[in-house]
Amino acid sequence: MSEHKNGITYADAGVDIDAGNALVERIKPAAKRTNRAGVMSGLGGFGALFDLKAAGYSDPLLVAATDGVGTKLRIAIDTGNVDGVGIDLVAMCVNDLVCQGAEPLFFLDYFATGKLDVDQAARIVDGIARGCELSGCALIGGETAEMPGMYIEGDFDLAGFSVGAMERGSALPRDVKAGDVLLGLASEGVHSNGYSLVRVIVEHSGLAWDDPCPWDGGTLGEVLLRPTRLYVKGALAAARAGCANGFAHITGGGLTENLPRVLPEGLGATVNLGAWTLPPVFRWLTAHGGMDEAELLKTYNAGVGMVVVVSADKADEATRILQEAGETVYTIGTVTDGEGVSYEGSLV
Repeated sequence: MSEHKNGITYADAGVDIDAGNALVERIKPAAKRTNRAGVMSGLGGFGALFDLKAAGYSDPLLVAATDGVGTKLRIAIDTGNVDGVGIDLVAMCVNDLVCQGAEPLFFLDYFATGKLDVDQAARIVDGIARGCELSGCALIGGETAEMPGMYIEGDFDLAGFSVGAMERGSALPRDVKAGDVLLGLASEGVHSNGYSLVRVIVEHSGLAWDDPCPWDGGTLGEVLLRPTRLYVKGALAAARAGCANGFAHITGGGLTENLPRVLPEGLGATVNLGAWTLPPVFRWLTAHGGMDEAELLKTYNAGVGMVVVVSADKADEATRILQEAGETVYTIGTVTDGEGVSYEGSLV
């Protein structure tokens, strides 16, 4: 019978508390970059405090959203290109918050792995901080879980949670009616949905992640890892100017499933597919995956990552505000009587 003179330590079991502490110290500067009005505490406490009054709200309602990155992480892990997935994590949460009319205030992340690689984790959290900077919210806390036996070597998972606020009475969608105009905001590519299908299509194509991308500069993996676009600042500017009746974040389910979520009962939408050009990544996925147009529009954003519903008389003003915020804006259709989304023209 073997004996351990000093007993078995937590490190012997595969959990390195010192590495976790080192990570906290490494990421403190990244978190500090995201400070904004309302933040009351730094990293390291048992909880994080936030002062809504200091953030400028008098009668606020809170809105919360949580999400992950999905199997896009598999490509990041396999290629070692983990720098952008933190932006994806933030975007999947805060882009949903603005659809309710809320300003994202703060963000917390959950990072789980089998064995903590401090350098890898610091790169991931730096991406999370960058996403928070771009959307005006503070990274005020998180959890790093080192769980040997739960993840194979090199694997990790990410989840995120964001809280936003709005003044009572300003919730979206509101006043959506037949005749309203649909403005589509261009996406940066696939964003963070449908990557299980992406990976199958790439496997069938015979290409590897480090092969040159057939439609863009860089490797296939680099291009497919392009982060989700953050629409927060432009969307909030349009909402605060009274130009937006509603927003639909086009994630899994595409235009077909997400547009109806912002429309009252009895209303549908007609979308003109000729109003924008299908980005090359979707042309490639469609060709190599044998997808028809209906499947494409129900699975991916197809080049439109956010839809803004505006009154017809405010469409020009909303377009100007969104363009000034850096968005590429397409007039893609109208709200109609009826149910569901109908399409005119063709993308492919």
